[in-house]
Amino acid sequence: MKKTLLLLAALLSLNVHAADEHRIRLATTTSTYHSGLLDYLLPKFESDTGIKVDVIAAGTGKALKMGENGDVDVVMTHAPKAEASFVQSGFGVMPRKLMYNDFVIVGPKSDPAHLKQSASAEDAFSRIADNKVIFISRGDDSGTNKKELNLWNQAAINQNFKAIARSARVWSYP
Repeated sequence: MKKTLLLLAALLSLNVHAADEHRIRLATTTSTYHSGLLDYLLPKFESDTGIKVDVIAAGTGKALKMGENGDVDVVMTHAPKAEASFVQSGFGVMPRKLMYNDFVIVGPKSDPAHLKQSASAEDAFSRIADNKVIFISRGDDSGTNKKELNLWNQAAINQNFKAIARSARVWSYP
């Protein structure tokens, strides 16, 4: 636990240019925000350092854009390629791996795409497309969405999505 707090403290103290020296603006993913991790770690960090952390939860794309615009001091996201581009473009320094996600593909009990027989995530996505099963995507430029799109690409499937809501997309078929 001490290691995690030290890592978080180091991460949050990197290259901070906040207008208020006792306040940091952190953009993080909705996954991290809703996990409860920050609710657990930040009170200790704030108590130990005297620095208040204002947390903004957004998809990875939006969080990185806030970093590019200078709207936040620190970003905590989970899309390694987007993060590397962010750093290479000069918007971030000293990236650190803090945690990781596991992704699970779920579907109806009837298993119309035969996902139980899938050998890999790419195979599962191919089965979804081949069987023309409805697939619901976040479609929000989050790290989760970026990973999903990468899996569609690895399966060599064109993503013909039809927007059905502001932040959700459904796989559509001609």
